[in-house]
Amino acid sequence: MRRKSGLHFGREKKKVNIPIIKEVVTWIIEIAIVLGIAFVFVYYIGLRTSVVGQSMMPVLTNKQEILINRFIYLLTDPKPNDIIVFLPNGNEKSHYYVKRVVGTPGDTVQIKEGIVFVNGEPFEEAGEMDAILDAELAAEEIILAEDEYFVLGDNRNNSEDSRYANIGNVKKQHIIGKAWFIVSPYEDFGFLKN
Repeated sequence: MRRKSGLHFGREKKKVNIPIIKEVVTWIIEIAIVLGIAFVFVYYIGLRTSVVGQSMMPVLTNKQEILINRFIYLLTDPKPNDIIVFLPNGNEKSHYYVKRVVGTPGDTVQIKEGIVFVNGEPFEEAGEMDAILDAELAAEEIILAEDEYFVLGDNRNNSEDSRYANIGNVKKQHIIGKAWFIVSPYEDFGFLKN
């Protein structure tokens, strides 16, 4: 018996275009990789914040915008004279503080006659600093725990830092990262000089 010719709905098989599917999958993978790299770069190296106040003058000034390297302290610990960004006492509602590391875990810090002493020796400053007029908590020896850092602003007599009880020693877990690049204003654009 012969089949009648006529309409045959749904009887034809659709051909799948394999090269187009491969190209679409390749594009999706490439886009995912680029987005992943961009996320890692922004999250770990490109976090941006503004400097609040004059405590880091002359290195950093009020309202300058800087980039924070969050990745570096996953590999190493902050070192003396690093400029770090942290949340005081881990307070997430506070603005980021930007200060210079003076004492590292296990160090003994004291300020006598306007000079910072670390482990009994005068601290080797990154630049010329004014004598400190008010030692506050650091008038007595401060021994840092294994996860604590003592920080000071470069503008030593106009800085809220580890000398004061509301900031105190900075725990490593509260450190956001290292300040490394100034993005604005444009005339200051460039790598931060410690």
